[in-house]
Amino acid sequence: MVAVVRAFTVLLLGQVLLGGAAGLIPEIDRRKYGDSGRHAPERTNTKSLNEFELRLLNMFGLKRRPTPSKSAVVPQYMLDLYYMHSESDDPQTRRPRSAMGKHAERAASRANTIRSFHHEEALEALASLKGKTTQQFFFNLTSVPVEELISAAELRIFRDQVLDDASPGNSSSTAGGFHRINIYEVFRPALEPSKEPITRLLDTRLVQDSHTRWESFDVGSAVAHWAGDSRHNHGLLVEVLHPGDSEAGEEVRRRHVRVSRSLHGDKDSWAQARPLLVTYSHDGQGTAVLHSNREKRQARQRPKQRRKQHSRTNCRRHPLYVDFSDVGWNEWIVAPPGYHAFYCHGECPFPLSDHLNSTNHAIVQTLVNSVNSNIPRACCVPTELSPISLLYLDEYEKVILKNYQDMVVEGCGCR
Repeated sequence: MVAVVRAFTVLLLGQVLLGGAAGLIPEIDRRKYGDSGRHAPERTNTKSLNEFELRLLNMFGLKRRPTPSKSAVVPQYMLDLYYMHSESDDPQTRRPRSAMGKHAERAASRANTIRSFHHEEALEALASLKGKTTQQFFFNLTSVPVEELISAAELRIFRDQVLDDASPGNSSSTAGGFHRINIYEVFRPALEPSKEPITRLLDTRLVQDSHTRWESFDVGSAVAHWAGDSRHNHGLLVEVLHPGDSEAGEEVRRRHVRVSRSLHGDKDSWAQARPLLVTYSHDGQGTAVLHSNREKRQARQRPKQRRKQHSRTNCRRHPLYVDFSDVGWNEWIVAPPGYHAFYCHGECPFPLSDHLNSTNHAIVQTLVNSVNSNIPRACCVPTELSPISLLYLDEYEKVILKNYQDMVVEGCGCR
């Protein structure tokens, strides 16, 4: 029974995503399509089903079905971005806005894809000197498709509050002190341990020790450079300056800017506190992530045509909830667990009424059908669609927030 429901769900999802579900589902008002599986096909060719599922995955930009490991981490920032722009129109159900840099906020309003990357820890280079800490990061961006245009990128670094008693006798390390964080692009790595790499300053900030928060730095120019030619990607260098540090307070202060697993004792929190590179891009298809729910709200708020009493059998929108767990896609789709896709079904009778939202061609075709049954009637199809945003892990366990067009039926008509 599970296999049958899964087969039916894959076929149904394909109909929704690849051209509408008209004619696939019987005329029945149910909130979910899996009613005891009684409408599911009895037999399904497994090979054909897998090929069809692969076609759906290709529509999502995936070459194969992702199988993330249990150790895969979804950054809280990506979850916050998703819930910040979730389907809910109720401000009370939305998550608080994360600390997003101004450059990132502007870029997010234009991007339909937001990707996050953790650095390759095996390639990190840490150096600790009196008064400063430097950390070199390498981010592997080869999973970004070549057709995506990266418009902005931010490096996010977490820092803790420095407590008043962190370093007795050292006034510079008490709460209210400052330290500076500099972000550099590495043009050429150091050829010898005793030499410095060739770098270019990308962003800098003077931060106060009394605050616990994420800091966002603009690294868009470097990432755009790497996207053009990955051979230029030698990573980023983070430099944390600790003005006035004494030898006694040096180790304490280094711990409060989390640039390396080895610089703080709380190993369990490193998965969420480690530096994060976030890219904002657009693949040329559809609108931005932040616009998707605005479009959906506008579509729902448009005035609807009044239906006649006998129109229950006529073309109209029906409830349809697509549950990703029914096809096992909940293993890699983080949010939402499913969505209300809806579908169009019903008759397009002669004469076509105004509320059936018909085209001139459909009216003519229906007229011809009334005198020549060899010509089919117009079909009930989606006439207005809206996008949704998906948060998921791809084949490389990279977390992506992407806006997908034409996923929700907002209106039906005869065409």
